[in-house]
Amino acid sequence: MASTPTKRITAAGTVTLRTGADGGQEVLLVHRPQYRDWSLPKGKIMADEYLPGCAVRETREETAVSVDLGVPLDPISYPVDSGAKKVYYWRASAVKERPHTPDDEVDEVAWLPVALAMDVITYHDERPVLQQALELPTSTPLIVVRHAKAMLRSNWSGRDQARPLDERGRRQSRLLVPLLEAYGVRKLASSTSVRCQKTLQPYAKAQRLEVDGWTTLSEEQAAKDAKAVSTLMKRLVKQTATGGVPTAICGHRPVLPLMLEAIGVPWRSLQPGAAVVAHLGPDADVVAVEFHKPRI
Repeated sequence: MASTPTKRITAAGTVTLRTGADGGQEVLLVHRPQYRDWSLPKGKIMADEYLPGCAVRETREETAVSVDLGVPLDPISYPVDSGAKKVYYWRASAVKERPHTPDDEVDEVAWLPVALAMDVITYHDERPVLQQALELPTSTPLIVVRHAKAMLRSNWSGRDQARPLDERGRRQSRLLVPLLEAYGVRKLASSTSVRCQKTLQPYAKAQRLEVDGWTTLSEEQAAKDAKAVSTLMKRLVKQTATGGVPTAICGHRPVLPLMLEAIGVPWRSLQPGAAVVAHLGPDADVVAVEFHKPRI
């Protein structure tokens, strides 16, 4: 008899922390009446969604708290009735909070002191994730994006720097908005080529930001002066780390190895619309790295 295929469910959530009135750390928990449990906020990923965007969206929907993500935490895997579930977590900080309206999914939301939360959390495997969030160093995310899918060179008769995104690329650029928003990106930089600038434009428009264009990061200029790419990237890394301002930089496939090397991240092949998130410590050291590919 053939075995029944196991359904794999992917979800994401957060360990959202804040400083309480007594100066101690508090963590955000939810109570679900259906399961009669207290747990970290989390939920299933939607089609076309990046995992970090899912973590932020689910936290907001379950708790009415908007968050910015920090370092990634260890995922948890466990069996469910329909198969197997894997939940990815990030440490997060609250940036905006509204009153929570109880519903059938979550009827109560609570900020609890960490020591109390460790006792209250229903599931034992969530406790090490909370402990990990408390122990990891603070950091600032620097996100390097490969530009979204562009029109083929063979189908474009103009200057290559003016080559635009195709339909798929335009959709990828829109789907990048919740990803960059998840990390609270407040500064944007890019090659001056149209396909890079347009990749970040939907987020820039949504957040009312400008995209700083750098000819140094263009394919043409980088081929002539690789050292300038490294110098610029190291300057942007230092500004991000010391200023504490989450930053996103969009570049081209041939230039990305130089860009990542300057950050201290080993090269890894990236498809159009993919992103590398380097979490930088105060001294610009890389404390964690994430790779996220688009789902379209």
